[in-house]
Amino acid sequence: MKTVNGLLLAAGLGIFCACGNGTGNEDSVDSAKNANDSIIKSQDSSGAVSTATPADKTSTDFAVEAANGGMMEVAMGKLAQTNAASQRIKDYGAMLVKDHGEANAKLKELAKRKDIVLPDSLGSDAQKHVADLGKKKGKEFDKAYMDMMVSDHNKDIDKFKKASTDAQDADLKNFAATTLPTLQKHLDSAKVITGKKD
Repeated sequence: MKTVNGLLLAAGLGIFCACGNGTGNEDSVDSAKNANDSIIKSQDSSGAVSTATPADKTSTDFAVEAANGGMMEVAMGKLAQTNAASQRIKDYGAMLVKDHGEANAKLKELAKRKDIVLPDSLGSDAQKHVADLGKKKGKEFDKAYMDMMVSDHNKDIDKFKKASTDAQDADLKNFAATTLPTLQKHLDSAKVITGKKD
C-alpha cells in the first residue's frame, strides 16, 4: 500500500509541477520534463507496477518537446490566418492548425494512457517566437513565418526520425513514425512557398 501511495504522490507532485508552482523559475516544458523524471525515478525505485507501462526518459522528453512544438505550430498557424498578406500563406497556416491540432490530440491521449506529463502551455522559447511573430504583419510576417516554418520543420523531422528509432516506448515510437509524413508535407509546402530547394 505504501508503494502505491508513493507512486500516487509522485504523480501528483509531477502534475503540480507541470501546471506551474507560481515561482516563475521554470517554464512549462522544463516542469513537465522534471515531473516525468520524478515519476520514472519513483517507479524505478519502488518496483511497483502502475496501470501504465512506464516510459523511458528519451520517450517522455520527446513527448514533451513534441507537445510544445505542436502547440507552437498551432499558435503560429492561427497568426498566419490573421497576419499574413498572402492567401497561400493563410491557407498554409490553416493546414498547420488542423494537422498539428490533430497530432496534439493524439499525443495527449497517448500521454494520458502512459501517465506522461505534458506541458499545459508553451515553453518560454516558443512563447517568445510566437510573440515576436505576432508583432509582424503583411509581407514582413509572410517572410518571417515561412522562413521559420522551413527551419522548424527541418528540426522537427530530425527529432521525429530520432524518436521513431530511439524511443523505447513502442506507442511513442509509432506516433513519431506516423507523424513524419505530415511533417514532411509541411516542409515541402513551405519550401515551395518560399522557393527554397533545400
